[in-house]
Amino acid sequence: MYTRRNQRNLTSSQRSQFVQAVLELKRMGGYDKYVTLHAKYFASDGETGLRLAHMAPTFFPWHRQFLLAFEHELQMIDPGVTVPYWDWTRDRSASSPLWAPDFMGGNGRDSDGQVMTGPFAYRYGDWPITYGVTQERYLTRNIGRPDRPIVLPTRSELDGALAMSTYDTAPWNSAPATKGFRNKIEGWTVSETKGGYLHNRVHQWIGGHMIGGSSPNDPVFWLHHAFIDLIWVRWQRRHPHSGYLPARPLRAHDPEHGRVISLNEPMPPFSVKPSAVMDHRRFYTYEE
Repeated sequence: MYTRRNQRNLTSSQRSQFVQAVLELKRMGGYDKYVTLHAKYFASDGETGLRLAHMAPTFFPWHRQFLLAFEHELQMIDPGVTVPYWDWTRDRSASSPLWAPDFMGGNGRDSDGQVMTGPFAYRYGDWPITYGVTQERYLTRNIGRPDRPIVLPTRSELDGALAMSTYDTAPWNSAPATKGFRNKIEGWTVSETKGGYLHNRVHQWIGGHMIGGSSPNDPVFWLHHAFIDLIWVRWQRRHPHSGYLPARPLRAHDPEHGRVISLNEPMPPFSVKPSAVMDHRRFYTYEE
């Protein structure tokens, strides 16, 4: 078992270790499969077949297994590396050390959104974008979205979501009718103008490649989702008697039958059941 730490508490050596392991995985050709995998399983309400990574109860366990697979590969390069988390309720600005030149690098330039600083800047030659929804070969960001400004979720907004005692409800998708912690955190329950959406708003706040199914192109994806995972841990502590739902496979007449994974059904492509990753302490702990 190992420990994931808040990125703001990392030493310069730990920051460098993480960055170098990520760059090496990219150089070896192992990084981009996570980009394509995330895009493949980014299915929406209107599509047919399983919904796994998003707009479904498996949002939390699927991403937990996704991070575990990625983290394992980093540890094969450097056994001392773990994925840090970014608490966006505390580190809320583009001037945070998160965006320093020795870590995630800064915002994209005004003309085309290209990230020009940090280890993932295209001009340094180590981070070409090989798969994305657009044709740019360089990493892009548009922090704060100046044309339609937004701010990161607040501590009080997060606390409001953590207070919800039900994990998820029918119809188990992104519709406003789906009341519960999962949909509230994921961020499909209300519109931008009404606020309240959390995980999605962070993606939108960063902008560029963090928007859409190929968002792991931006390495800050992992720090964001490590915090999402920690949020799930906090919810589990607060509601120890409120487990993952649906607990059993949906009946054949249910409109969402064949689209939603229950507690003991395997999640493609990992063949891991949600029940197998309910307790993070089997794998790691969090330093809070």
